[in-house]
Amino acid sequence: MKEKQSELLNQIRSMLGELNQLQLEYWKSFSDFDTWQFWLVVIALIVPIIILFFLIDKRVTLLLGFFGLNYHVWFSYVNKTGINMGLWEYPYQLVHFLPSFALDASLVPVSFMLLYQWTLNSKKNIYLYSTLLSAFFAFVLKPIMVNFHFFDMFKGVNYIHLFLYYIALFIVSKLITNFFLFLRKQENH
Repeated sequence: MKEKQSELLNQIRSMLGELNQLQLEYWKSFSDFDTWQFWLVVIALIVPIIILFFLIDKRVTLLLGFFGLNYHVWFSYVNKTGINMGLWEYPYQLVHFLPSFALDASLVPVSFMLLYQWTLNSKKNIYLYSTLLSAFFAFVLKPIMVNFHFFDMFKGVNYIHLFLYYIALFIVSKLITNFFLFLRKQENH
């Protein structure tokens, strides 16, 4: 490794350590167990999982779980990238090193999983209803979160961008799920 490369990596590591300490200090001061905001984030994490546990169709659990995990992963990547680029932030967090964990791991993926289940069982168009759910998240939930300072946007990001992110993430997750369903079908023939 070249000296300049090593020097820059050491500087990045040092700055990340300082950033982690600053985030922990912020979390302890404004977002820990003593705040009502923390407990609302806990509810946003736990309630959807409990609802999923009781409502999931056991016949398609693996399909829904794969789709939900897929959505979760892509949503987490986009959220982390947006945070790192300074496009948005979540001032209240469950833990300081996972700023949007309740949304990434529970509320949004579970909502899309239950929508997927409903469209499978009722033979509805998942693309139409996922667009409506994306609109709900982007134009109803996010403005409420902004109003109560659970989410802030910067650098020109707006609700239309968020709407397009939700749709794109759904499409990517659904296409990947469809691809694996296709592979399974090929194996069975």
